[in-house]
Amino acid sequence: MLKILYLAQDLADPAVRRRVLMLKAGGADVTLAGFRRDANALAAVEGIAPIELGTTRDGRFAQRVAAVTKACLTLPAKLRTVERPDLILARNLDMLAIANRAVGLFGSDVPVVYECLDIHRLLLRQDVAGRAVRASEAYLGRHARLLITSSPAFVERYFRPLSGLDLPVMLLENKVLELHERDAATVAAATMERSGAPWRIGWFGALRCRKSLELLAAFSRHMQGKFEIVLRGRPAHSEFDDFEGFVRNEPHMTFHGPYRSPEELGAIYEEVDFTWAIDFFEEGQNSNWLLPNRLYEGCRFGRVPIAMRGTETARFLAVRGLGLLLDEAGPDNLVSLLGDIDTERYADASRRVAACNSDTWVFGRNDCENLVRRLSAITRSAPEPTAPLSHARQNEGGL
Repeated sequence: MLKILYLAQDLADPAVRRRVLMLKAGGADVTLAGFRRDANALAAVEGIAPIELGTTRDGRFAQRVAAVTKACLTLPAKLRTVERPDLILARNLDMLAIANRAVGLFGSDVPVVYECLDIHRLLLRQDVAGRAVRASEAYLGRHARLLITSSPAFVERYFRPLSGLDLPVMLLENKVLELHERDAATVAAATMERSGAPWRIGWFGALRCRKSLELLAAFSRHMQGKFEIVLRGRPAHSEFDDFEGFVRNEPHMTFHGPYRSPEELGAIYEEVDFTWAIDFFEEGQNSNWLLPNRLYEGCRFGRVPIAMRGTETARFLAVRGLGLLLDEAGPDNLVSLLGDIDTERYADASRRVAACNSDTWVFGRNDCENLVRRLSAITRSAPEPTAPLSHARQNEGGL
């Protein structure tokens, strides 16, 4: 059984929980260690007691650097009871630094895999600070065996031209984890006839985009109850003056808190008609390049995605003839896109989503096993040949 030490930047992140479940379902023995940002009991994984390396604060880079430095110093004590892993998986740059320290403790032949699913704005700056952070990433990743990322645009726009990394790439999209067969009727429930207003737009997951919140609020007020906005997940309070207060003052917007993924996805998506698959948090950069969790989640349950034209999400949908694309980020533009929606138009859009092969949206047990096999192969071989970053879209990860 492959023994993996998984180093996570936020133990309360539902995406970390999903990755641990994937690795366990694939047959790996996982030890989880990382930082705590806040409490989230829904992110717990049965049978795994994470090793806490410290506390970090969202949006506070200097504090995170200090926390990583301290964690590197205390790592021998933190990992003293951990059996030597076959492989270390480091999620994000913070944890890549700690992975290098862990290699020094366990032995230089323990391979490291770098998992990077977001490109922080600091990495894209063209000043001294940006160059320094990129140089640190290249240095810390110089002995890594594999790069795991979730969108081709990350490779095309950052890793290939800017990062300084020269690693084989595995594309591991943010698909819905399904370890059991699901009733097809439940998955396709959105294609049922709608009775009309109110239509509901669901914005679920990491809620960090103030521009989206304000746009959806203005739109729902303009539509005077024809549309309701349903929010679920974990708001990034560092990005909002008063998230809960803002939502309370909106007559057509509700926030229902965090949810358990993947177990509760079917239930929460059954309550909405559209998925808000737009993010302006790092507009023109990471937000334009990512393929978010909510894209796959909503489409898995037949919900019609709304994406911003010119983004990787829009490109993904346009190739498949799916979803609704917003031309400009203004309430009037959203009214033009959705204001005259009717049950017939909606049912057609939903049916096209539901007709897609489920593999487009779902990561199943066989995929989990293939992932662990791919990681196992790294431990049995010399470092993989580099240079496929220039051909990432053709050669990505093939699970």
